[in-house]
Amino acid sequence: MVSSIYNATVIGKIIVNPDLMIIQISTDEPKSEFEAGQHTLLGLYGFEKRSSNSAIESFPADHDQLIKRPYSIASAKGETRHFEFYISQVKSGQLTPRLFNLNIGDRVYVGTKISGIFRLDETPDGTDIIMVATGTGIAPYISFLRSSIVDRPESKIVVIQGAARRWDLGYYSELTFLEKSYANFFYVPTLTDPDDRWEGYQLCIEDLLRKDILQNEFNITPDPERTRFFVTGKPEMVGHVSEWLHDFGYEKHHPDNPGEMYVEEF
Repeated sequence: MVSSIYNATVIGKIIVNPDLMIIQISTDEPKSEFEAGQHTLLGLYGFEKRSSNSAIESFPADHDQLIKRPYSIASAKGETRHFEFYISQVKSGQLTPRLFNLNIGDRVYVGTKISGIFRLDETPDGTDIIMVATGTGIAPYISFLRSSIVDRPESKIVVIQGAARRWDLGYYSELTFLEKSYANFFYVPTLTDPDDRWEGYQLCIEDLLRKDILQNEFNITPDPERTRFFVTGKPEMVGHVSEWLHDFGYEKHHPDNPGEMYVEEF
């Protein structure tokens, strides 16, 4: 049967909201060790059922096609078999509605390679680390923190997470716990459509940064020599924050041309 290519089993599933989930997967065989911030492929065949709250596919999948997409790993880098992913459902997409229909015990394909250049280990020791994210862009930062927060006590580490509503803030409880547990870690969630009970920031990430929150709240100056930025999420936000950082002299990082600003769009 074609589904024999499946090489992993769902061992956990948390619905954050109807279109956001955390899914935990155990692979049949151990994978190579990876660096925090990297990604791998998840895949399901076109014949698999879609979630009950999905929409008609924009481009119907072939029944016997293995649909594969890359997803950032949220697990700590020491994991070689148990992998966690934070996934947003694209209702008319091919793969995510099928992933959302998975339950514990179901089978799924996990890619053989783990790759990506969005890596914390390439930042110099002692530099402050600012991680900016919208949506599921928070996933690689969870891997960063689970892997390395204990190892970088000399660095100030700040996570700035933007969302529309409170229930869109995946990993809110874990990030809040880390802020209470580590003196050098700071969590800054900000909402653009908050309810009356929200007492935090109420503006988009770009405006938050322009209001000098890093300088005023954490005594961190955007300085390419002293501070590294990671930026991931919606292209519009990534573009605006990148432009803001360019004004401070930041350059986009690439392995062949190292810079101080690590960027991933989705």
